[in-house]
Amino acid sequence: MRARVVLVVVALVASSVVTGAASTRSRCAGLVGVLPGAVVTDAALVAASDTEGEHCDVRGLVAPRIRFHLKLPTDYSGRYLQLGCGGFCGELAPPTPRACGTVPGDLAVATTDDGHTGAGDVPSVDASWAGDRQARDDWQFRAPHVVSRTAKDVIARYYGAPPTFSYFSGCSGGGREALLLAQRHPEAFDGIAAGAPAVQLSALIVHQAWLARVTTDPRGNPVLTADRLPGLHAAVLARCDHLDGLTDGQLDDPRACDFDPAALLCPAGGAACLTPAQVEAVRKLYDGPRTPDGQRLHPAGQARGSELAWNRWIVPTAEGALAARLADQYLRHLAHPLGAPHTTLADFRFTAAEFHRLTAEGLRANAMSTDLTAFHRAGGKLLMWHGWGDEAIPAAGLLDYHARLTARYPRGLSDWARVFMVPSLHHCGRGETLTSFDPLPDLIRWTEHGAAPDRITAHGHAPNGTPRSRPVFPYPLRATYDGTGSTDDAANFTPTPPATPPRDAVDWLGAHLHRLPGPVG
Repeated sequence: MRARVVLVVVALVASSVVTGAASTRSRCAGLVGVLPGAVVTDAALVAASDTEGEHCDVRGLVAPRIRFHLKLPTDYSGRYLQLGCGGFCGELAPPTPRACGTVPGDLAVATTDDGHTGAGDVPSVDASWAGDRQARDDWQFRAPHVVSRTAKDVIARYYGAPPTFSYFSGCSGGGREALLLAQRHPEAFDGIAAGAPAVQLSALIVHQAWLARVTTDPRGNPVLTADRLPGLHAAVLARCDHLDGLTDGQLDDPRACDFDPAALLCPAGGAACLTPAQVEAVRKLYDGPRTPDGQRLHPAGQARGSELAWNRWIVPTAEGALAARLADQYLRHLAHPLGAPHTTLADFRFTAAEFHRLTAEGLRANAMSTDLTAFHRAGGKLLMWHGWGDEAIPAAGLLDYHARLTARYPRGLSDWARVFMVPSLHHCGRGETLTSFDPLPDLIRWTEHGAAPDRITAHGHAPNGTPRSRPVFPYPLRATYDGTGSTDDAANFTPTPPATPPRDAVDWLGAHLHRLPGPVG
């Protein structure tokens, strides 16, 4: 009799599981249909795999043409995470763990293509789609916000309630989107992680054009070649690696380094040295774009210590250099109002007049506003981060923005907005020593429990291959070795303030743009 009861119970449990699975599948498929301003075109339950749990996979469109992809996990925490996209976007990436943040499996996660499909081998560097106002608006500022509204609507329909907490995480162009949301839609997200943000977008395009111009001769041939980068990087480290108290293969703050590439000058340009033209090119890379009379056109130049990352971004491969491609595409298709004459990378002049011509469209996409009062009042938390070895977006540009935020909010800014500067990290990840940095778990704890992050651990390896971890403290605190144990163990470092307060705000031609808000869509 007892065995029979057990069999009945097992049968009932099995039936319940089958019924529950069928109900979940039906609930997922039932999401297909029209929503306010959007439509869900596909929704299907996906079984658990080795890499992710069971989830409802949702595809849809926000009017008129912004595609989105949303994954709704069966094991759901009540959290929603939206991921940004880099460059000019143009592709619908899967909402899964990416270089700009590890996605926990119990979050509902969404991505978007920002309203267009890019062409070519790297869709995110194509801007040929920007021939109408709607396409531009969607990419410049509209898509992340309207996708968040639609995703939250779908979440409410599927789970019966809107998200308890909403997060946005993006790097590069996605970092720009992150700051735009804090500035223009302050109640959309509770916690925002902005990595390597393209804050001063229109000025950053000038910077990319500069990278291409100063490393190319009048015939279009590269002045600087990939075989010179290892020797250049080694010379930088030989000069400056010890300045932070450790000779460990990384520069904790490259601005302290005064390396002059003339130290490698030799007329023939052998494998271990530079030609006069290469010395001049490297000097201009470190300095950043200027007008003929010396006015800065961007708040930062390439950081010393980032040299090994210049290949492909600055030094061209067979497909060309990404900096040159980005600059040319933007100047051809996005730089000026519709109907106005456009230009090309070859035609661009580094003058104040040309810089100001970029303002009309630049204001629509720049994430430069320092007015975050509404975001703060809404209880938002903003975690900004950047790699000091970033080859694509100079890290000091974020510190220029942070300095202006600090001037606007001289008391209490660190209660709700913090910056983390990661030594040696390249653009959004990779690097020579520290190669990964994931602030999302710390952002979640800060947002939900009020535990402001006082350190976030970066990981990588020492030059000899030994695994390395290092704490990254809120800027301007720096990691100082306590003198005990391994220098590759984060536990052996303490926070130290700089000897003198940093002066990070730069006198540059676009500084006034911080006071000019862009449109809200």
